[in-house]
Amino acid sequence: MTTTALITGANKGIGFEIARLLGERGVTAIVGARDEERGRAAAERLGQPYVPIDVTDPQSAEAAAKWIEREHGGLDILVNNAGIAIFQEDERPSAIPAEVFRQVYETNVFGVVTVTNAMLPLLRGSRAARIVNMSSELGSMTLALDRGTHYWDTNLAAYNSSKSALNMITVSYAKELMDTPIKVNAACPGYCATDLNAHTGFRTPEQGAAIAVKLATLDEDGPTGSYLHDDGTLPW
Repeated sequence: MTTTALITGANKGIGFEIARLLGERGVTAIVGARDEERGRAAAERLGQPYVPIDVTDPQSAEAAAKWIEREHGGLDILVNNAGIAIFQEDERPSAIPAEVFRQVYETNVFGVVTVTNAMLPLLRGSRAARIVNMSSELGSMTLALDRGTHYWDTNLAAYNSSKSALNMITVSYAKELMDTPIKVNAACPGYCATDLNAHTGFRTPEQGAAIAVKLATLDEDGPTGSYLHDDGTLPW
């Protein structure tokens, strides 16, 4: 049977590379994207299906789930990759309006819950479903308090805290699904050159995609409720 995956925000960057690498493994990697023109173009380049999905819109997520069930019969892998960052000239937490937090959380946190809940009935029907949430090392509270490192200096309160929240959401779903074949993990791609950071990262999107693909294709002995990057486990 064909393995089917949905990758949100897959029209570019790390999401595109996740879809490409999964496709090379024989997975039907559905390109999920809000922008239909860009989503269809990316899917065409990959030779993969496209589904419109706005992770901030529950109706859009439910419609995508119904389309996947109708067209592909089910879902085996969900990669919650879509994410945003909003940068300001003054990045002190006290200078960031609450509305910026709301906007970032709407995609990075609430969007993951919205899409996961919409897709979970399909994932429960899989023999061994995998959920991968794309986090960041900046979500680690342990690393954030490490003086003398770039983690200490990169004090992006809205983005960083959204990834910390995503980590707890990952753990929470992993606990709910602990007695099922579904594994839920958080992936850290590292600092990759993407539109999110104006391509200032020192890693490529393909390098960042590798850990997500690894977690998306775990065997039954693989971890769940973990926070991982290429070199192993990250501290919470």
